Amino acid sequence: MLGRGKHRNPKKGACFMELASYLAGERWSDHPQCTHPLIAMLARAVNDLTSDQARPKLAPLIPSVIGLTSDDPRWDVQIALRAAQTALPVAPADRQQTLAVAILGSERMLDALDGRPDGTLAPASRDALATVPRTAAWAERFCAGTTVRPKRFVRDAAPSVVSTAVQGISEAFVPDVDDRLRMLLNDTIEDARRWAGLVEEEPVSLEPQVWEPVVKPAPASV
Repeated sequence: MLGRGKHRNPKKGACFMELASYLAGERWSDHPQCTHPLIAMLARAVNDLTSDQARPKLAPLIPSVIGLTSDDPRWDVQIALRAAQTALPVAPADRQQTLAVAILGSERMLDALDGRPDGTLAPASRDALATVPRTAAWAERFCAGTTVRPKRFVRDAAPSVVSTAVQGISEAFVPDVDDRLRMLLNDTIEDARRWAGLVEEEPVSLEPQVWEPVVKPAPASV
């Protein structure tokens, strides 16, 4: 059974990323090297804020994050952007300003990284901002003239956006919070698998009888 938080070893239970580290043949950790740090952060947050009853539904996603990593800053920007787009329409009012700024900031970062025209907005961003027009207008004024370098965005802004987005969804006054959290994680994983060119590959099925770690061969003796 998946549980909240860290666990010293498998006998004490496991969270989403700890089980991923085990299946990948890595040292037991909730920060394994086999998964992009921001995807891993998202998975830990979703794992911890999903209800005990719904958490087992996250398990089939675990094999999909193994080997899913990149040092391309676009990954971090787009992961943060999807999280903010998903959370803004349902998040409590006290989180909406942060999420609206996150959407605009992420889009502007993609303008710079991809050479897009300034002010480009994806349809999903337009739709999310349209749900809170006054907040969106405030965010536009707030972001005017501001610039953030990719390294700083990856280091500071993206993790903060993901954390705020997951918290915002978990606090939403909607009946399907668990489903929304799971779909955010699922959709983010699907995005990343597409970016990595893994769309055609099926991740290993997470059935109890195949819960065996990947054993890395020992280096040949010289």
